[in-house]
Amino acid sequence: MSEGNLTAKQEAFAAAYVETGNGSKAYRLSHDVGADTKPETVWSEASRLLASPKVSARVKELQAEARALLMVSVGTLTDELEQARLKAMADDKGASAAVSATMGKAKLHGLLVDKAEVTGKDGKDLMPDHSPRKLAKAVALILAKGMKEADGSRS
Repeated sequence: MSEGNLTAKQEAFAAAYVETGNGSKAYRLSHDVGADTKPETVWSEASRLLASPKVSARVKELQAEARALLMVSVGTLTDELEQARLKAMADDKGASAAVSATMGKAKLHGLLVDKAEVTGKDGKDLMPDHSPRKLAKAVALILAKGMKEADGSRS
């Protein structure tokens, strides 16, 4: 994989680009961009990164991985759950299993979401001083580091 040759910011940019589909947004998430930075500068730097052979190759790799995950998580899992549901419905005592399979399909497709409110002591925010932009950048950098470590353990 080409990611071993990328800097942490390049890897974070590639991951953010695949997630957002927008070079400027990806650049803002993966680099320290001041509020006074001109949009043209951000666009120019994002374009430069996307033109880099190493970065564009990594973007293509991540897009292929995302497509493979999407096919597994939505297509094949839905089929497996449907087969389990049909088998359970054919059994006289399988109503519970059929309901479980149907609920699994609903969760998989985002139609049923478990909700939980997480707060700190006395109901206060857990991270009150973090803006969404800073959090997104931190997550992108953590993911980039994790992918590098995972690939290092595969070698």
